[in-house]
Amino acid sequence: MLELSIARTLFDSFPDFSEGRMAKVRSHVVSRASCAVVARELELGERLRAEATGPPDEVERLARNRNVLAALLEAAIAAVYLEHGFEETEASIVEAFAPRIEYALTSHVDHKTELQEQLARTGRTVSYTTLTVDGPPHDRSFTAAAMIGDEIVGRGVGRSKKDAEQQAAREALAVVTGAGGGVEPRRV
Repeated sequence: MLELSIARTLFDSFPDFSEGRMAKVRSHVVSRASCAVVARELELGERLRAEATGPPDEVERLARNRNVLAALLEAAIAAVYLEHGFEETEASIVEAFAPRIEYALTSHVDHKTELQEQLARTGRTVSYTTLTVDGPPHDRSFTAAAMIGDEIVGRGVGRSKKDAEQQAAREALAVVTGAGGGVEPRRV
């Protein structure tokens, strides 16, 4: 429901976009991170706190968890769809995600894809490896490395592997394009 609503809106609003660009924008807009942002804006965490039973510290942890908030939003969308149907639900979804669409159109940069495309021009490829995983399961921190051959050209830290890889790709992109500000590749 969510993906269909966003895809249809993008297709109708931006008919000249390439399939690749439209897919990138749609993917960002419907991502778990975006769903969590919208869930916070709709105060779904507060609603969970008010309605949930169980240990207060566990309820609080769940009400702040990005994955739980995204799942709550997806469940709410499904419930509204089942009750009212697609045509009645689509406009509300698009309205709730409008700031995410705008952000994806104007600000979001996919460093991994950009790095991959930059390297492809010279016949090189990048791979990613997780260097460390720290913290308890509900509050992890990942450190990833972007590697070209056996050289680490970027390191990144994030709350998910994907976020850490994006940060590593951002640093690697600066090295590859010469805008690294002194960042040098390191041999593994």
